[in-house]
Amino acid sequence: MTRRFLFVLGSSRSDGNTELLARRAAEQLPESVEQQWIDLAAHPLPDFEDLRHDSDHVRPTRGNVALLLDATLAATDVVIVSPLYWYSVSAHVKRYLDYWSGWLRTPGVDFKATMAGRTLWGVTALAHEEREVADPLVGTLSNSAAYLRMRFGGVLLGNGSKPGDVLGDAEALARAKTFFAQDAPLARFPYETD
Repeated sequence: MTRRFLFVLGSSRSDGNTELLARRAAEQLPESVEQQWIDLAAHPLPDFEDLRHDSDHVRPTRGNVALLLDATLAATDVVIVSPLYWYSVSAHVKRYLDYWSGWLRTPGVDFKATMAGRTLWGVTALAHEEREVADPLVGTLSNSAAYLRMRFGGVLLGNGSKPGDVLGDAEALARAKTFFAQDAPLARFPYETD
């Protein structure tokens, strides 16, 4: 399968620090790697309705839910591009991940089996110097990948608050040059041992 990256932009503003850092990392991908960028602010999802125990699951055929489902299924690599909002992913991204729950039960999709072995990545910008404050965001993505038996490439962290600040974070820009080139291990829950 040809590598195809889906960049899911979860910021409330376009061209923010997180997106700038993600684009720097994406510039390093070979030209043969397909890239699709979807801005969740421009393609909003309706509130997620949990129909886990209902029987009327249907595959969406149009609209933003269908767009995101199809793009997610077509991707070998899903990159969550979310600023650190209150120490976790943005509301846009959380809603997108909530839809994964519904897609697990959508007839004909086989979401869990389809996503198994694919890779989940994260990119975030935070205003704190202490990177540990992003641990809840990292945990959300890592555990989501573990549940689906995906690989997890980690989270590219950059520092920035005002627009463009991240471009002054030399360490983050250096990591961006090789971020997607690393081998991503199979994600594991913290309680799993070898």
